[in-house]
Amino acid sequence: MKLIPVILSGGAGTRLWPVSRELYPKQLMPLVGDQTMLQDTVQRLAGLSAHGLTHDAPLVICNEEHRFMVAEQLRAINAEAASIILEPAGRNTAPALTIAALSQLQSGADAILLVMPADHVILDVEAFHEAVVVGAPLAEQRMLVTFGIVPHSPVTGYGYIRKGDALNDKDAFAIAAFVEKPDASTARDYVASGAYLWNSGMFMMRASVWIEQIAHFRPDILAACRPALEHATNDHDFCRLDKAAFTDCPSESIDYAVMEKVESQGVVVPLDAGWSDVGAWTALWDVLPKDDSGNVLKGDVIAYKTNNSMLMGNNRLLVTVGVDDLLVIETDDAVLVANKNSAQDVKTIVQLLHKNNRSEWLNHRRVHRPWGAYLSIDEGHRYQVKHITVKPGASLSLQMHHHRAEHWVVVTGTARVTRGDENFLVYENQSTYIPIGVKHRLENPGKVMLEMIEVQSGPYLGEDDIVRYEDVYGRNT
Repeated sequence: MKLIPVILSGGAGTRLWPVSRELYPKQLMPLVGDQTMLQDTVQRLAGLSAHGLTHDAPLVICNEEHRFMVAEQLRAINAEAASIILEPAGRNTAPALTIAALSQLQSGADAILLVMPADHVILDVEAFHEAVVVGAPLAEQRMLVTFGIVPHSPVTGYGYIRKGDALNDKDAFAIAAFVEKPDASTARDYVASGAYLWNSGMFMMRASVWIEQIAHFRPDILAACRPALEHATNDHDFCRLDKAAFTDCPSESIDYAVMEKVESQGVVVPLDAGWSDVGAWTALWDVLPKDDSGNVLKGDVIAYKTNNSMLMGNNRLLVTVGVDDLLVIETDDAVLVANKNSAQDVKTIVQLLHKNNRSEWLNHRRVHRPWGAYLSIDEGHRYQVKHITVKPGASLSLQMHHHRAEHWVVVTGTARVTRGDENFLVYENQSTYIPIGVKHRLENPGKVMLEMIEVQSGPYLGEDDIVRYEDVYGRNT
C-alpha cells in the first residue's frame, strides 16, 4: 500500500513568540532536538516500509515567504519533496489539503494522503507507525481517518473527539462527535470517562474521497482551489499557486470544513506516542527534559531557588532567583517574562506588536535569505550596520537603492562585486563602497562562507528600498 505524505507547513506559531516569528516560524526551528520540527516530521516517515507501507516523497505546502528555508532544510537531511507548493496567503488547513488532493488526482494518482502538520512533536515514532498501519486500510476503504491522542491530563487547550463504536477490535472507533476546547471541569470529566481523545490535526484519506467531501460540504473552497492550481506556475523547485484565485478562498480548517460534518465515514485511531502540537510555551515545557526542580533550562542559565519554570537564554547569561512557574524567554531583540498560566496570551502580545507597527512580530534581528543571512548589529539616525553571510557559490540579486549608500568590509572569504560597469574581487580585510543609485551585486565565488560587515547610510534604510534587475531566485521587481 502506497502513501503520499502531505506536510502542512503554513503556520506562524505566534504563541511561541519571541522565538517564533512570522517569517521564521516554529516548524523551521530546532525546539526539541538538534533538527528542526519540519525535519523531524519528514524523518518520522522512515520505517513505515517495515510495516508493509511504502510512501512517495512528501508533498510540502508552505507559505511563500518560507520557501527557501523549507527547501534548504530538506536538502540538509538529504530529503526530496515531490513538490513544494507555495501559498500566497494563509488559508488554514482545508484549502491546503484540497490543493494537495487535486494535485494528486491531476497526476493520475488516487493515493492515500497522510496529512501531517510540520510543527508537531512525536516522541514514540514506532507507536506513530503502528497507528498509521491501523488507519491505512480504513482509508483505502474510503474512510476519513483522523488520529486522536490518548489524553494523560485534562488539558483545556485542545479540542476533543468522542469515540463511538469500536472497529478493528478496538484499534479504531467511529467518530461520535468533535468537541470544542472544554473548561477545566469538563476536561477532567472527559479524561476520567475514557471516551475522549485529543484532536491531533493529523489525517488519512484517499485524495478522491476528500474532494468528494469538500465538494459536498464546502464547494466554495473547491471552487477557489481548482483555478489556483490550474493557473499555478513552476518557479525553480516550487509550485506557485495563482495568487488571485487562492486569496479568494475561504479560510477554514479540515475539522470545521468536513470532519465534523461527516457521519458514517469518520474514523478515529487512538495514538499514544508522546505527542504535542507545541501550541504554547507550556506545551514545550511538557515534552522537554527537566532538572530536579522541574525546570527546563536552555542556554547559559542559572536557576537558583527556582521551580517548574522554563528558562531559555540565547545571547547572554540568564539568572533567576526565588521564582516559580515562570516563562523567561530571551532573544537578541526581545525578552518574554510570563506566568505559565498565561502562556496562551502570548498570541495577544504578537497582535499588539503588529498593531503598533513594531518589527519584532515579523522577524528576528537575524534574517534568513536564500543566499545566506544578515544580522542587524546596530542602527541609528541615517545609519545601519549589518553582519552579512553569503553561502559558497551564492549570489545576491543585481539591485539598486534609491536612498542609501553601502560600505562593505570583507571579514572572511572573497567577494565578487559588480558595481555599475565594474566587476572586481574584494579579499579579506579589504573594503569597497556602493554609491546611492548604482546597480550592484554581491557574490561568493569561493568554497568558504563569505562574511562581511555592511554599513548603510542615507535618509531611508528600509528593506523595501530595493529595485531588483536580475535574481536567480525569481525575486525580480
